[in-house]
Amino acid sequence: MYQDKTLICKDCGQEFTFTAGEQEFYAEKGFQNEPQRCKSCRDLRKSGGGQREMFEATCDSCGGVARIPFRPKEGRPVYCSDCFARMNPGRG
Repeated sequence: MYQDKTLICKDCGQEFTFTAGEQEFYAEKGFQNEPQRCKSCRDLRKSGGGQREMFEATCDSCGGVARIPFRPKEGRPVYCSDCFARMNPGRG
C-alpha cells in the first residue's frame, strides 16, 4: 500500500527517505503531515538545537547577504531573512 518517498529536509536541504513503514506508522497515529526534517535535524532539534552551521549566500531578491542553515544548491533561489519574510507573511 505504501511506497518509500524521497523528501527534502527543510533545515539542511538534503534528501531523506520517508519509508513505507514510517508512512504506515504516521497513518496509524493519525498524523496528517509528512515529516519536514531528516532524522539528523529532528534529533538535533529535540536535543535543544545545539549550534547550527550557517552558510552565506547572495539573496536572489535584493542581492544582499543571506545567512542560511543549509548549503545552497545551484539553481535553487536563496533569500535573506527580510526578503523571505516579505514573500512569506507569517513564516519569516
